[in-house]
Amino acid sequence: MVRFDRDGSWRRFGRVVVAGSPLTIFRTTAAAAPVLDAIEADRDVADSPLVERLVHAGAIHPRPGGADGTSDRRHGREAVTIVTPQLGGRATLDGRTTVDDGSHPPIEGASVRLERNCGPAAARNAGRLVVTTPLIAFVDADVELGGESGSWLDRLVLHFDDPRVGLVAPRVMGEPRSSLDLGTAPGRIRAGSRIGYVPGAAIVVRVEAFDDVGGFDEGLRYGEDVDFVWRLDQAGWRCRYEPASAVWHEPRSTWRGRLRQQVGYGTSAAPLALRHPSALTPVRSNGWTTAAWTAVLMRHPVVGLGVAIGSAGVLVPTMRDVPARAAFMLAMTGHLRAGQQYASAVRRVWWPIVAVAAIVSRRARVVLMGAIALDVASTPNDVAYGWGVWRGIVRHRTLRPIVPLLSAWPRRRS
Repeated sequence: MVRFDRDGSWRRFGRVVVAGSPLTIFRTTAAAAPVLDAIEADRDVADSPLVERLVHAGAIHPRPGGADGTSDRRHGREAVTIVTPQLGGRATLDGRTTVDDGSHPPIEGASVRLERNCGPAAARNAGRLVVTTPLIAFVDADVELGGESGSWLDRLVLHFDDPRVGLVAPRVMGEPRSSLDLGTAPGRIRAGSRIGYVPGAAIVVRVEAFDDVGGFDEGLRYGEDVDFVWRLDQAGWRCRYEPASAVWHEPRSTWRGRLRQQVGYGTSAAPLALRHPSALTPVRSNGWTTAAWTAVLMRHPVVGLGVAIGSAGVLVPTMRDVPARAAFMLAMTGHLRAGQQYASAVRRVWWPIVAVAAIVSRRARVVLMGAIALDVASTPNDVAYGWGVWRGIVRHRTLRPIVPLLSAWPRRRS
């Protein structure tokens, strides 16, 4: 028996639930009502095909350990070995297993040493070879675990009572608006969902799951953590984000260092897009939404609004058992959120194209300035990330990281 947190997208209309990421419609039978009632009342719920579908879609999120997060557990801190890949500096004396990734001079006190620098993927794989516990935590050298270094694990290990869970990640706090900090809402980690990745700065992995997918891809210098999580998910392992546990990631000391780090992150987009077609895209939308925003861009806002309202109206009859007003508002909200995605894409990966166009086009200048105005604080990091994306595009000769993915909305589940 487990209790569940409803996703922020959860909307229930009698026997119909609209929730998840991507947004999914669930039409249930009368027999499902007690289960839905228990979820909404924060009561224990037994496993069932309906619960499994809701969890799989990201509509609900397990809260292991009961209402207060505590219970008799199968795993404790002693079931976890903490492995830290490190290049240079000093070994952290808080019980971690340090893997020296070819440092010169060697790191004093390191448990494992690689003769040459092979990158974090290889260092983590080397650390796995000395682990005998059922769980392994990979923690970067610049991550602080707090005064009691094992306390951050307490909530995470509870998730592993479910044998289907292969990875759990805490919240990584540090630099404001950092791409490492994925917020306060729990969720399932899956490409194309609200939480499409987690950073490898701090993750806990079931050793069985690690071995099942062959560990980290040593051919990736950046993005190896994203690739690892996606392969776990594709292999059938559940990967969860648990912000009730948090660690601190020390930001780079200078703006130059932070921006250089974002450029490095961006270079991972092209190889990831080649390894995982359709998993990495700047925008996920549908044709009607794209048409509406294209009309706005072409200085026809009335036409764009008409397309948006018209497509929302067409959707309403297809969402039977959902009140017409609620269905209409869901569709219009989808249009607005897609607009935010497009603005983010302009700042992050499309800005070189838009910037060149802005030299000769007033319309392009308006688009560029509008995208920046929507999130001024994130723009420096976004631009740096985009520069890295384009470096990867040139190096790997692929445009996949900048191509939007259009699909139907919303999905239906019976």
